[in-house]
Amino acid sequence: MSQDQARVSVRIMEKEYVVACPYDERAALLDAAEFLNARMREIRDTGKVVGLDRIAVMSALNLAHEFLKIKDRESKVDSGAGTRVRALRERVESALGKSQQLDL
Repeated sequence: MSQDQARVSVRIMEKEYVVACPYDERAALLDAAEFLNARMREIRDTGKVVGLDRIAVMSALNLAHEFLKIKDRESKVDSGAGTRVRALRERVESALGKSQQLDL
């Protein structure tokens, strides 16, 4: 572990894990661990999934699915914004072109 790394202890599903992370990311790591613990408890409390490894895999799959949905949505928003920016640029260029023609 390098000198700029912190050893952070997190508790997930009654098990303690020690994780190394940059000092300035400790709070984010603790938040992530708390979030993961809550998600895993939700799955466990349904009673449909038994075993820590299965609960962890189901949590990971659910989080990956949500991440990919958000990423796809952001990609569509970025694409739509790009299209609108191009259209606005073309309108501005067209208006400037007409203005220059009138000046001549």
